[in-house]
Amino acid sequence: MATKNWNLVIWRLAGPIMISNVSVPLLGIVDTAVVGQLDGAHYIGGVAIGAQIFSIMYWTFGFLRMGTTGFTAQSLGRGDMDQVLAWLMRSFVIAIIAGVGLVILQVPLLSGALSLIGPSQQVSQLTSDYYAIRIWGAPAVLMSYGLLGWFIGIQNTKALLMIQVGMNVSNIILDLIFVLGFGWGVEGVALATVISETGAAIFGCWLAIRHARGLGGQWRLSLLTQWDHLKKLMSLNRDIIIRTLCLEAAFVTITALGARMGDTILAVNAVLMLFQGLMAYGLDGFAHAVETLAGHARGARDKTAFKAAVRTSTIWALAFSVPFSLVFWLFGGELIDLMSKTAEVRLIARDYLIWIIILPILSVWSFQLDGIFFGLTRGTEMRNAMIVSLAVFAAAISLLVEPYGNHGLWLAFSIFMATRGITLGFYYPAIERSMDKIL
Repeated sequence: MATKNWNLVIWRLAGPIMISNVSVPLLGIVDTAVVGQLDGAHYIGGVAIGAQIFSIMYWTFGFLRMGTTGFTAQSLGRGDMDQVLAWLMRSFVIAIIAGVGLVILQVPLLSGALSLIGPSQQVSQLTSDYYAIRIWGAPAVLMSYGLLGWFIGIQNTKALLMIQVGMNVSNIILDLIFVLGFGWGVEGVALATVISETGAAIFGCWLAIRHARGLGGQWRLSLLTQWDHLKKLMSLNRDIIIRTLCLEAAFVTITALGARMGDTILAVNAVLMLFQGLMAYGLDGFAHAVETLAGHARGARDKTAFKAAVRTSTIWALAFSVPFSLVFWLFGGELIDLMSKTAEVRLIARDYLIWIIILPILSVWSFQLDGIFFGLTRGTEMRNAMIVSLAVFAAAISLLVEPYGNHGLWLAFSIFMATRGITLGFYYPAIERSMDKIL
């Protein structure tokens, strides 16, 4: 293990993940650009809030992706192929139950979300139209979470690339057809998303069955009732849900406070958040790489591999954070113009571009540490770190927004991203000590 070329190992995993991940915010950019061609900032706001609501709902079940990766990677490291397959089955059972539950509860969930965010009546109606269609993709989305986590866990990132890029490219094509071609507005954006999400889940299931044959092991339904394994998953679920809700609370705060500053600021912040998403999904390629390698090293009881994976992936992540800042600095204005034809949105967004330029350097630390902690399924530390980070964010909001307006909002968000890295870094030495204990 010590003689491995870890640069090649990291890139073999991170390369396909980065390409597939970047297609996710690219889709958001296209969604925004398409509705941005309609007359008025409220169209961008309607889609942005609708997407925010689904992000909150779906990432409440983020453990289906994150937990499946960590537990699958650890089972792979131990060579227990029956359990490798069982983790995918467990994620599917939870995904189907949760997805159907979201569909059944769609009305109160939407009502509560709109009350929390508080958009204008015009934006609220567009959000409702978007939501009423997209909610039907919930079971497929949550199944895809399990699939993506499982493929990362077995270190098959090419399959993940095929699923993600296939879904997002088809979504972009359907966006253009439904909105610009048929004139269906925000409903067309939502319908394009549902069709693409459902197709991706079906395609992912086919790929999983195909790749499972090469892994060995058997699909044993009896493993679904191993309560000790379910208990581990649900315990991680509890911590990740709390962690994810705290994270989403920060993003909802950005959206809600922006909405209270008017439809134009709401649209401006939605555009700038797409840049943050583009950077986050890109750098997450290295985080996902260290996630599966850390989990595999823990299962194989290989501390040398663990340290090498952490060191090499972090160096590459830091190296790539700088180009993101440079691109936003040099071409941010042109990118803004692509996403909105509203002159006021274009002009005001440039005033806040500085925050997007500095955020890659601040954010990369939390992304990398997230990957390490997820791979080792250390949910408690992640939960505690995020609770502290949210408290710091809340304090920053209370001190900065009133005197500095939207600049204060973005400064508070930057402090939040930096605090995430600091708090996780505080726990990291204990991670290395835990690796000593399992040897």
